[in-house]
This record gives sequence, C-alpha cells and structure tokens, in this order.
Amino acid sequence: MTTRRPDRRTPIGDTHRSLRDRVHEELRERIIEGEYSAGRRLVERELAEEFGVSRIPLREAMQRLESEGFLWVQARRGAVVADFGTEGAEHLFDVREKLEGLAAGLAARRATAVQLRAMERLLARSRKASESGRLREAVTHNADFHHLIVEASGNPLLCDLMAPLDSRLRRLFRLTSELNDGDPMCGEHERLYEAIRAGDERQAEERARAHVAGTRAAALRCLTARATEDRPAPEHGTA
Repeated sequence: MTTRRPDRRTPIGDTHRSLRDRVHEELRERIIEGEYSAGRRLVERELAEEFGVSRIPLREAMQRLESEGFLWVQARRGAVVADFGTEGAEHLFDVREKLEGLAAGLAARRATAVQLRAMERLLARSRKASESGRLREAVTHNADFHHLIVEASGNPLLCDLMAPLDSRLRRLFRLTSELNDGDPMCGEHERLYEAIRAGDERQAEERARAHVAGTRAAALRCLTARATEDRPAPEHGTA
C-alpha cells in the first residue's frame, strides 16, 4: 500500500533494513513527492552527510534509481533527477493498459472478501478527499486502489512485473494531480470495483483498460501543457 516515509529526525541507517534500501526509498519518495524536481542535481557529499551514511550505499541506491528511470547519472555533473515527459508517459501507459486489464480480470476471479472491503474503504476515502479538495491525498488513495487490484489478481509474477511501474505511476499521478477533479475519476474506479465485486472478468478487464486509456489522454494533455509553460519565452526581436 502507501509507502511510509522514514522519520528524517532519525539517521537513515538506524534500521534493520539495508542502508541501500533505506536511502533508495527516501530518495525515491522525495522525487515522487516533487521535493526533488526534474533537473535537480543530487550531490553525494551532501546527501551522505544528511543521511548519516557512507557514499557506497548512496551510490548503490542512485544506480538503482537510474535503472528505474528516476535519475540520470551524467559524466562530470553526477546524478540528476530525470524528467517525466510525454514519451516516458506513453511507454508507461502502453505497458500499464495491458497489465492492469489483466490484473482486473484476475481480481474479478480471485479477490477475497477482505480485499474487496479494502477496495471499498479506499474508494470512500478517495471520494471524500476529492470532494473536499484534498487532491494529493486522493491521488495516494487512487494509486493504492490500483496496487490493491494487482495484489488481488493472485498472480505473483504479475505483481513482480507491476512493482517497478508502481513508483513511476505514483510520480505521474503527482505531476498530474490537478486532473483529479472528483466524480469522473472516482466514478471510473467505482464502476471498475463493481465489476470486480460481481466477478465479471470480461467487464472488469474492459473497464480497467478504458480507465487507463482515459487517464493516458488526460495525463498527456497535462504533461504537454507543463512542457509548454516551462519552455523559455523567445527573446525580443527573434523570429
């Protein structure tokens, strides 16, 4: 479900998990939440001092984040937070549409009563947050809802395949959170849940794919608009 962020008052190494995993989780969450925006340079010395770790686990964590598409490691400049542009979103949605459709169909066949109740709670929280204008909170619940559908598929291999996409999806949801305007997103999720609860595999798969396709179109519009806004204005007198 939702990733719990480490307490920053505690050194990153004060845990039973590996230092690399702790640093990886913290850096990834900061990128997802927008604390580290695209193009920001991450200085090893500063991060190692802040986290209270040596540079070895830090470099290992950065290498993992690079493989996941969150960082670019450049000669001389070091690690830089990667941008999430329209091309990356297209690639993500190409894969996500197929896999989430499969997950929804399997969930309609295999979801347990406990998992269905958990979906209901997430949908209720998402609608309440959306209607109250707490869009970032709604985004978290929406991402958790999709994650729970994958878990409910009961297919460990599918879960493994979707896991690397989950963080990228959460980052995209954060970047396009203004698209979550309440009823449309909640309504689509609720209709998808109804198909899963009814055990209708075909309907669940179709609704999941339609939902992803709609999300793709909206996200690409948002990313295109952001790219236009970020583009420098032409200098006076230039064509």
